[in-house]
Amino acid sequence: MPSTFALHRFKLAGLLIAANAGLLLHLLAGEGKPVAAWNWLDIAGEGGSAVLLLIWIGLLLKSRPAGRVTSLLFLGLACLFFSLFMDMVDEFVAMPDAVRWDGWLESGPMPVGFTLLTLGIFHWHREQLAINEQMRNRERLYREHRQFDKLTPLGDARYLRAQLQSMLAEARAQHQPLSLIMLDMNAFNRVNREYGQAEGDRVLQVLTQLLLLNLRQHDLLCRLAGDRFVVILPHTGERQARLLAAELAEAVDSLAYKSSGQGERIELSASTVALMARNEEAEPLLERLNIAMARAKHSLTVRYG
Repeated sequence: MPSTFALHRFKLAGLLIAANAGLLLHLLAGEGKPVAAWNWLDIAGEGGSAVLLLIWIGLLLKSRPAGRVTSLLFLGLACLFFSLFMDMVDEFVAMPDAVRWDGWLESGPMPVGFTLLTLGIFHWHREQLAINEQMRNRERLYREHRQFDKLTPLGDARYLRAQLQSMLAEARAQHQPLSLIMLDMNAFNRVNREYGQAEGDRVLQVLTQLLLLNLRQHDLLCRLAGDRFVVILPHTGERQARLLAAELAEAVDSLAYKSSGQGERIELSASTVALMARNEEAEPLLERLNIAMARAKHSLTVRYG
């Protein structure tokens, strides 16, 4: 079983324990049916459906990180699997007429499973809509294909400079404030060193989605270089930009990122700085932003050694 399943081993173990407990209850309370009494059509239909649900569960747990949406989808599929599995067991074990709980085991989890699965799909749908809306706006308003970062779905440094110059001119013409946020990961080289370059790339991809979900639709996020990102904030003063920067740093700190190898949590944190544009061009503004980040990094080094 792929190592990513280690993230969900308790879910899988719980499902197997529940299925085996139901089977054991049937064996203790009932008697095995002779082969001649087996209904092969029901066995194939119920058993085949249960196997397909196990495959769905495997694909789900392999492709999604732990979280509320994953848990809802898993619990919904698990209830459907358990119900079909109990239906299949009933084809092999005859239960006394006085026993009624077997009907609850066969039919009870089914509506619960569909309800949980519906909730999971609903929240997954909203999650995808939020990400797609962010990406669609950036494609429509900002992105040019020749200035596209190879790792993340963001504009690169050259694209950032071109857009910043244009938006500065627009802000001056409209007499509107424009601010920038720079976000730089703390000790990110440790991730590459301890977990490998592929894991570091995966962290940056997950981080990109996280930042997009925590920005407004008209903000522009670009990858400046490595683990450093810049956000252009149109119609935004410095005070509001500082609040947004703090929210981004807090979102990174709260990210429960699990490694793709052993599934352990990788602690992540970021330094952020924010400032408002003065009457200046793109390059002096970015230089001032870099100096502010260097000071923030220096203060962090002095504080924690």
